[in-house]
Amino acid sequence: MLFLSPILLWFLAAAAVPIAIHLINKRRHKTIQWAAMQFLLKASRESRGKKKLRHILILTCRALGIAALALAAARPIASGLMGWGGGSIDTVVLLLDRSSSMEVKPGDGLEARRQIVISKVRDAVADLGATRLVLIDSASNKPQEIPSPDILTELSATGATDTAADFPAMLTRAAEFLSETQGRSEIWLASDLQASNWRPDDERWAAARASIAALPQKPSIRVLSLTGPTASDSSVRLLGSRRSGDELLLDLELVRSGEARGTATIPLTTHLNGSRTTETLTLPGQSLRFQKRVPLPSGSDTGHGSISIPADGNVRDNAAFFAYGPSRPVKSLIVASAGETADYLALAASPPGFGNLGTQRVDPAQAATAITPDLAAIFWAAPLPSGAAAEAVQRFLTAGGQVVFLAPGNPGDITFVDIKWSDAAEAPAGKFFILKDWNRSDGPLRDGIDGTPVAATRLKAIRRQMPLGDATPLARWEDGEPLLARRIVDHGTAWFLGSVPDYTWSNLGDADVLLPAVQRIIHAGNDRFDASYLATVGSDVARTMPGETRTRLDDYGTPDPANAEYEAGVYRLGERLLALNRPSLEDSPEILTREALDGVLDGTNYTLLDQAGQANDPSLSRDVWRAFLVAVLCFLLAEALLCLPKKSTPDALPQKATA
Repeated sequence: MLFLSPILLWFLAAAAVPIAIHLINKRRHKTIQWAAMQFLLKASRESRGKKKLRHILILTCRALGIAALALAAARPIASGLMGWGGGSIDTVVLLLDRSSSMEVKPGDGLEARRQIVISKVRDAVADLGATRLVLIDSASNKPQEIPSPDILTELSATGATDTAADFPAMLTRAAEFLSETQGRSEIWLASDLQASNWRPDDERWAAARASIAALPQKPSIRVLSLTGPTASDSSVRLLGSRRSGDELLLDLELVRSGEARGTATIPLTTHLNGSRTTETLTLPGQSLRFQKRVPLPSGSDTGHGSISIPADGNVRDNAAFFAYGPSRPVKSLIVASAGETADYLALAASPPGFGNLGTQRVDPAQAATAITPDLAAIFWAAPLPSGAAAEAVQRFLTAGGQVVFLAPGNPGDITFVDIKWSDAAEAPAGKFFILKDWNRSDGPLRDGIDGTPVAATRLKAIRRQMPLGDATPLARWEDGEPLLARRIVDHGTAWFLGSVPDYTWSNLGDADVLLPAVQRIIHAGNDRFDASYLATVGSDVARTMPGETRTRLDDYGTPDPANAEYEAGVYRLGERLLALNRPSLEDSPEILTREALDGVLDGTNYTLLDQAGQANDPSLSRDVWRAFLVAVLCFLLAEALLCLPKKSTPDALPQKATA
């Protein structure tokens, strides 16, 4: 409870006046023993206890009535957000989550969570009187002083965005601001507690807590949680985009909210260069991944478009945007001696009928000069590179390329990116090395976009080599030894495959495993060229460079020019064509647990106001002085009733004797 006029609380001392008067009156009377009164005292002794209790109750009602009147004069405010404690608040720093997940609507309301919390905070700050309000929103992460809480709902800095939030950075920014501020202060965090925005495992939380602890005014922290049931919501997300000749291949995912059950049909609208087509998709469960082929107009070198579904519980996740440029050939390099391994790799990298896929084979001695920046992937079936070749491969990986190192047969002493090969091992006579476990959601052996698995169980080997070093295994043999391992190198990826497509080693030359794995690695390497048209809202690539101007090209929705930097869409930034989409983690349903919240705010003695995101919840603060006035009336009425004289009863008449 907070008091807007705490100085008037001194009048609580007036509650002692009735008690003082009672004690003074007791001292004014002198007791004189009178024999005739002994009979009366004896007659009334039995009712003395009840009279004493009534006098105590009368005195209590008088004291409580005066105390309630003093509390009402101090204008108390009851607020879960502001907590308990006397005194006024000089500064409130509001950390507002403007991420796209905050646009979901509660199940019992018509407004988004962001709008609900802004309205409630506006009313709460208005009740505080002359409190200074400073806003730090999750999109800009910059402090902005709000002259009046009444305009909070009208500011572009509180509007909807397609960004993510970074609460460790926001709390640190709040501490930096308060380090230059005097007086009592509080930090209010308004969020839907989406775990991806709080980043509970981030190491920066320790620095943020230390910054708060170092402040001289020791601000209170209030967390306004906007969790709870939500309206029905479906989202569409673009997983990947690449051009294949006169087609654009879009990897898409449709997801329904967790409460959805059964089969649903969802209209899917494709916008392409001003034209629009609609089809109906059947969603058998909660999610569906699929690939959509978008035919491009003849002679179309560049263009843009979007995929959208009808508006529902969250309008910010109903569209995904794409852009494309001129078609370009996809080239791969095979570093291997002529033979069966090189032939199978070339066939998997450039299958017949795929005109835009091309391969080149070179001997290991010529690899250093053959590696060029326009390659999508390199398949290295030779001893690990050294000298000039190693430098060329390192530059290629740094630029974002994909390199697959296949077992060379002879281990040698060469180490590349801290990885080397073990000695080659052979299976016992009549036995095979069998692939048992592999990552079905990540890497080149993952399940297809429609959930179809790779036939990896058909892979058998009679020889193998294992990569040794700090790499992440993605596939293992039956005995737990790694077959496929990954090492991230700057922007690129180095893959280590402990077999080769040679029947003296294994049946890897069959298309069951080799073809999908090689094609996925090639596409991953080529995505860095197509990705020049795709970016995430709020990323470094999405910011304008010196001399560039931002122009929005798509006509989806109703853009807000003041928030153009924080909205998804298709933009031209100078000479660049860029499709911006919301961060993929904004579609994650995981909510921060209370234990995780205790961990990130450990030592701050924060207060959690939970379930405030419901539209029918009361305001964050309530002016309760009227309740104390009602209490005053109740106490005075009770005192009056207790002071009423006891109703007397006539003495019983004597009965006549009868004969």
